[in-house]
Amino acid sequence: MPCRRTTEPAPHRRQGRAKGPILSAALLLVGSAAMSATAVAEDTPAGTYTFQFENDLFYGADRHYTNGARLSWVSPPNDKGFDPLSGLLKLLRLNHEGSTRRGFALAQEIYTPADRRRTDLIDDDRPYAGWLYLATSRHTETAGSGGFKRKLDSVELDFGIVGPHAYGKETQDYVHDLRVIDRFDGWHHQLRDEPGVVLMYERKWRDDPRPAFPKSLEMDVVPHVGGSIGNVLSHVNVGGAVRYGHNVPEDFGPPSLMKGMRTLDSHQNDGGYSLYAFAGAEARLVAWNIFLDGNTFRDSHRVDKEALVADLSIGLAYEYGCFKIAYTSVLRSREFQGQADNSRFGSLSVSWRFP
Repeated sequence: MPCRRTTEPAPHRRQGRAKGPILSAALLLVGSAAMSATAVAEDTPAGTYTFQFENDLFYGADRHYTNGARLSWVSPPNDKGFDPLSGLLKLLRLNHEGSTRRGFALAQEIYTPADRRRTDLIDDDRPYAGWLYLATSRHTETAGSGGFKRKLDSVELDFGIVGPHAYGKETQDYVHDLRVIDRFDGWHHQLRDEPGVVLMYERKWRDDPRPAFPKSLEMDVVPHVGGSIGNVLSHVNVGGAVRYGHNVPEDFGPPSLMKGMRTLDSHQNDGGYSLYAFAGAEARLVAWNIFLDGNTFRDSHRVDKEALVADLSIGLAYEYGCFKIAYTSVLRSREFQGQADNSRFGSLSVSWRFP
């Protein structure tokens, strides 16, 4: 039933500690409770929750960017709750006037080389690494420019830890044991513990969806530019997406865990369901990537990264009332010198908006 819309077992292999998944699950629950407590007030919408899962096992691989999971919450428009970014945005003069939402998230990413059986240091393949972080964000929608009706400015601050205390090994071991898949044996070579901070910015543009062929369908284009700075990732990016289907929603497209930016509330054209396909492309110029360049302040395994990285993606999204689900297939170009081939992974996101 559509919701009210706002206006704006253990296998035979060795057994490991389940500390990582348990800690991650506990943090997810605590984070979700905190988000709810912040958002919920009498006669006030509670915002939108999104869970996103990315994994290369969708395509029978198990290497490089091998897993990502993120639970996020975005407030309703113009919510007046606590915003940790307000002071920083004023300092950076990014505190635009418009329809503003704030967000919080908890996420984990896992990276491994290709050969799970080797216990020695694999010099010519990417380092083992985990990244566990919290995020706070601000999203401001204003009038557009250059022929676009609306634009969205998103700022996100990620802070967490890279290394053993990100529990990438424990999470991967736990999942592999459940699925009776051999573990990776080289995690003792992973990056060392290091606090991580990343400040991200992204701008997207959109217009109202336009009639397409046949007349019952619509399409739109959502370009974007952005970048980040921090000891985990520093880069600039440019890209966009084309969407085509029935009742394309008036939002800024499906979420992307790798860049951190979230989908906001949709505004469907007639209140019915939406079903659409999308295709996107993005190019990134990378100055620093800790998962390839290694630890910032300590000696660690590292490889020579490729400065220019590109993503191609296609997907399908469905939305009805409070509920939205999207699946994206991503093809990523080689990220470091000597990488045998391109990477491919799938991304599944599920969102629910509480009225």
